[in-house]
Amino acid sequence: MQLKGIAAASGYAIGPAFIMQEQAQDVERKVIDASQVEAEVSRLQHAVNQAMAELEKIKDDTAAKLGEHHAEIFATHILVLQDEEFVGQALEKVRSESVNAEYALHEVAQQLIDIFSSMDSEYMRERAADFRDVSKRVLAALSGEKSASLNDFESPVVLFAHDLTPSDTAQLDRSKVAGFATNIGGRTSHSAIMARSMEIPAVVGLKNGTETVNNGDMIILDGARGLIIVHPDQDTIAAYEEKKQKFEKRQEEMKLYKDKPTVTLDGKHVELVANIGNPEDALGARNNGAEGVGLFRTEFLYMGRDNFPTEEEQYQAYTTVAETLGKEKPVVIRTLDIGGDKELPYLELPHEMNPFLGYRAIRICLDQVDLFKTQLRAILRASVHGNIKMMYPMIATLAELRQANAILDETKAELDKEGIAYNKDMEVGMMVEIPAAAIIADQLAKEVDFFSIGTNDLVQYTMAADRMNEKVSHLTQPFNPAVLRLIRMVIDAAHKEGKWAGMCGEMAGNLTAIPILLGLGLDEFSMSASSVLPARVLLSRLSREDMQDIAAQALMMEHEDEIQRFVQERVEAVNQLLV
Repeated sequence: MQLKGIAAASGYAIGPAFIMQEQAQDVERKVIDASQVEAEVSRLQHAVNQAMAELEKIKDDTAAKLGEHHAEIFATHILVLQDEEFVGQALEKVRSESVNAEYALHEVAQQLIDIFSSMDSEYMRERAADFRDVSKRVLAALSGEKSASLNDFESPVVLFAHDLTPSDTAQLDRSKVAGFATNIGGRTSHSAIMARSMEIPAVVGLKNGTETVNNGDMIILDGARGLIIVHPDQDTIAAYEEKKQKFEKRQEEMKLYKDKPTVTLDGKHVELVANIGNPEDALGARNNGAEGVGLFRTEFLYMGRDNFPTEEEQYQAYTTVAETLGKEKPVVIRTLDIGGDKELPYLELPHEMNPFLGYRAIRICLDQVDLFKTQLRAILRASVHGNIKMMYPMIATLAELRQANAILDETKAELDKEGIAYNKDMEVGMMVEIPAAAIIADQLAKEVDFFSIGTNDLVQYTMAADRMNEKVSHLTQPFNPAVLRLIRMVIDAAHKEGKWAGMCGEMAGNLTAIPILLGLGLDEFSMSASSVLPARVLLSRLSREDMQDIAAQALMMEHEDEIQRFVQERVEAVNQLLV
C-alpha cells in the first residue's frame, strides 16, 4: 500500500511506524464563583510564565543545535505569550465571563487559529500552527501534565502524527526518529523547514496517515517523492536501502561545496543565490552556501501585523540582511507584492473574482504612491550598507516600468534634499512573470539593469491555470515549450542590451531544469536555501557549451514530459543527483 503526500524534506527512512496520539486537553467551559476569579487569573498567568520558561529553554537548545535562525520561531512564540491580543484577551475572558482559564485560553486561541487557517496564503495558513503550539503548551501547564517524549523509542522509528508543532520538531532526536509524516502541513510549515535543516526525511499533507497506518507497520518514507510505502516487500526494502546509502553519501559530498564558487565544467561562473522572506532567513541562506539573496519577499514584513511597517522598521530589516551576508554579496529586494493569495487585513483590498489578475503588486504601489515611497526610501537608505539591488514585481507594460522609475526618481530627489545618503548606482530591475512582459522584453531591457524571471506566476499566466487549483494543477508545466520559449526571449533580450538575467521561481532550483536554463544563458539562479548545494554540485558537472545543444533540442520538442525525459536521459549528472 502507498500513501501520497507532500515532499517536505528529502531523504529516506526505513523502520517501524509509531503513531503519535493527540493528547486530549480539557476545554470544558466551567463557570466559577466571583470570589475565585482572581485566583483563576493568577493560575493562567502562572501557566503562561511556565510555558515561556519552557520555550526559553527550547529556544536556547535549538540555537545551539540548529543556529539562531531556527531559534527565532520560539522567540516569536514567547512574544505571542506577551501579546495583549492573545493572553490579555484570555485573562479578560476569565474576568468578564467568570470561566475557567482552560476554556478562556482555548476560545481565544481557536479564534486566532480560525482566522489564520482561512487565509488564502499558504504561508499565513501555516502560522496557525504557532498558535496551536503555544496554546497547547499553556493548556498542558494548566493541567499539570508533562508532555510526552517523542524520543522514547528502542530503535529508530518513522513517526506519524496529525501535525507536529515547531517545538515538537525541534526536540526530535535524529538517532531515534528516522523520519516523520503528518496528516496536515505544507513545505512552508515550520516543521517542514526545521526537518530540512535537521536532515530528517519528512512527508506532510497525507490527510489520513495516522488512521491508515498502525503501530509497528514496516514503513518506507520517501522524502524526495512525498511517498509512504506500507508493508514493502524485501526487494523494495533492498532497493530503498541502496537509495538511502547513496543519498547519505551524496549529502556528505555536497557539504564540501558549501564555500566554493559556482563554476561550470567549462569555467563559466553563474550566481547561485537564495530566496528569503524575512531577515532571519538570511542566516540560513548564508549557512547553506548561497552567494547572496536573489529574492527578498518584502511582503512578509507587512503580514502578521495590524498596521504598515514604518520606514525605519523596513530600513532596519533590509540593513540586517545586507550586513548578515556581507558587503559584497548581492541582495535583491522585491518591492511589495501583495494581493492575489496574499492579503493584508489592514489594507482594504476590493473583493475580486480573479485576484491574481487584479489589483495587486506594482498596481497597488503605483496607485498608492505614499505606501510605495515609504518602502523605496527604506530600500535606498539601506543600499549604503551592502550590495543591495531592487526590482519591481508584476510589470506588464513599458508605461508601468516608467511610472515606477519616475516615483523612484522623485524619492531620490527627496532624499537628496534631506541630505540622506544612498547608493546612487544601485541596480534597479524588474520581475518577468507576465507573458506580455516577456514578449516585449527587448523594449523593457533598455530601461532596466536586470531581469528576474518569476516562473511560478509566468507558468500560471502562460498556461491560464491557477496554480492553487487542484483541478487544473496538471497544467502547471514549467517545462512546457511555450514557457521555455518565453524564458529564452527574456534572457536573449537582456544579453542583447548587456544586462543580466536571473530566475527566482521554483524552476531555478529544479535539477532537471538547470541544464536547460544554463544552456539558455541564465546568469543567476535563485532558490530555496536548501536547494543551493545540490544545484552547485550539478552546475560544477555541466558544460555551458554542451547544455546549449541540450536546450536547443528541448525547445524543439512538443511535450513537457518528453523534455524532462530527454534531459534525464542525456545529462548523466542529473541522474546522479536525482537519487
